[in-house]
Amino acid sequence: MKIRVLGCSGGVGGPDRHTTALAVDDDILIDCGTGVGALSIEEMLAIDHIFLTHAHFDHVALLPMLIDSVAERRSRPVSVYALPETLAALHAHVFNWVLWPDFTVLPEALNPVLKLQPLRVGELFSFGGRQIQVLPAAHSVPAVGYCMAQNGSSLAFSGDTTLCEELLDALNAMPALRYLLIETAFPEAMHAKAEISRHLCPSKLGEFLSRLKTSPEVFITHLKPLCEVQASREISMLESVLPIQMLLAGEVFEV
Repeated sequence: MKIRVLGCSGGVGGPDRHTTALAVDDDILIDCGTGVGALSIEEMLAIDHIFLTHAHFDHVALLPMLIDSVAERRSRPVSVYALPETLAALHAHVFNWVLWPDFTVLPEALNPVLKLQPLRVGELFSFGGRQIQVLPAAHSVPAVGYCMAQNGSSLAFSGDTTLCEELLDALNAMPALRYLLIETAFPEAMHAKAEISRHLCPSKLGEFLSRLKTSPEVFITHLKPLCEVQASREISMLESVLPIQMLLAGEVFEV
């Protein structure tokens, strides 16, 4: 299984900053932020499954555009999986005939191009030997993370989260965890903002990593553009026994 980082920034600005989207092989997306704009039409047509962490715009921004771009050439629906609250938000605020057409009933109600599929924390999906497990997260809106696994190796993606006991428990139960992609949005000077918005800052990241019982390679995602330099510096100073790197668009992981 190859996992390609299409976008991993907490904002936009310039050719290297695109918001969250991960491509799993050719047919699956994790989140649908502006990073999806890097895909060609043919690559978009190959996407059959999209797993969303939550409803915030930086994680769903290009979902309506992707669906619209491929609708005329799809013979089967694109399945979008998310918590019921996330799907309800999409239906109410995006695919509502005001901001965007309701592709859950287009071109026909019995043959739509978009199928919304509710999921729950702990649920496990399998696609030809590839497994995607839904992980808990603690954010300002209902949210999840995901673990992608194959052949006894795995990569976990936290999604947007603050310190989350349930996520720690889930990760500590994964002896074969090879990679951890975990968010940190703000530097320490914005600790209060991180707390209110339910994001991690370097000190909270350090606490999280100190409590991991596994030893994955750690990659930091979701840094806010104006905070990148300071937050990266503070993260590099953490006394962590785990190797920590900043996640970059274009990186590819194999599990």
